[in-house]
Amino acid sequence: MIRKDYYDILGIPRSATSDEVKKAYRQMALKFHPDRNPGNKEAEERFKEAAEAYSVLIDTEKRSIYDRFGHDGLRGEGFTGFSGFNSSIFEDFEDILGNFFNFGFGDLFGTRQRTKSYYPQRGRDLALEYQVTLEEAALGTEKEINLNRVELCPVCQGSKMRPGTQKSVCRSCQGRGQVRYQQGIFVVSRTCTACRGMGEIITSPCLECKGIGKVKQKKKLKIKIPAGVDDRTKLRIEREGEAGDSGTPSGDLYIIIRVRKHDFFEREGIDLFCETNISFTQAALGTTVKIPTFYGNETVKIPAETQAGDVFKIKGSGIKALNSHRKGDLYVKVKVKTPQNLSKEQKELLEKFAESRGEAVEFSGRNPRKKTKNIFH
Repeated sequence: MIRKDYYDILGIPRSATSDEVKKAYRQMALKFHPDRNPGNKEAEERFKEAAEAYSVLIDTEKRSIYDRFGHDGLRGEGFTGFSGFNSSIFEDFEDILGNFFNFGFGDLFGTRQRTKSYYPQRGRDLALEYQVTLEEAALGTEKEINLNRVELCPVCQGSKMRPGTQKSVCRSCQGRGQVRYQQGIFVVSRTCTACRGMGEIITSPCLECKGIGKVKQKKKLKIKIPAGVDDRTKLRIEREGEAGDSGTPSGDLYIIIRVRKHDFFEREGIDLFCETNISFTQAALGTTVKIPTFYGNETVKIPAETQAGDVFKIKGSGIKALNSHRKGDLYVKVKVKTPQNLSKEQKELLEKFAESRGEAVEFSGRNPRKKTKNIFH
């Protein structure tokens, strides 16, 4: 099934700003809210589509990956780390829309509503491109990469507090994480701005991370690139993304493989193609040629009367299929090379050979490199 484009779902251009994304989402959320469309399954699906589109386009990193690779980048084969929309995106709208329609978003998406507005978040996923040679793609390799990522603070371990201190109950919301106020005839709940929905206040923030709980750190990481990867193959390395909130898992790291072009081989799927030069006498009488492969040299027998353009197959000398024991083949195309700088004796021998075959030739005393007049101009 062809998935809808996220920009088309929200009715916005690809150049839309974050504010325009939010505005478009709010309009769709109000229009297709289930309480405004009771029993309307189509409206409910439109509501969910809008939520999924918003959760991707409002996230800078996910939006960048989606713009470059589309749905395959977020949930494609070998790249299945993203989970569509996240119910926590409703923090900004759930209180108003929920009270206005007397409807819980958690009921719609199967998530249990919490008393507090704060939801610990798993770490963000990271994605980067990594370039390998065709030989490395064929045989597999292990590489060391440098990452600059967010990790839990080594001092407070993500608690955000100075070691040995405790949190205090937020006085603004009395630990509820929300504050209520009258707006006309409605009572509206909002996330407490003093504690940001946590219900608690950190009075002694960690000096190392300034109370954030995370710090940017450089890390060297060894990655294994399996044999058989192709250009744009996506590899997922679990829990090597950025650190999540304390008590939540880290995100995942996605490696998009880019394979450099080879000077000798061309690749099509798991098969390889190359060309080799032989002389016209070798083509006529037969010969053997050595062809270098990624697994060692292979000898190809060229039979007599081989024609230019003939192709010979070396079975099993192509690329190993990813996550399989199957190997492709190597196809060798023959090119017949005309000899140059012939001696007088060689010319005479060739002239006699041509005469014996009844072929008309004119190269006695003629400069083979001399330009001839173009009769077509």
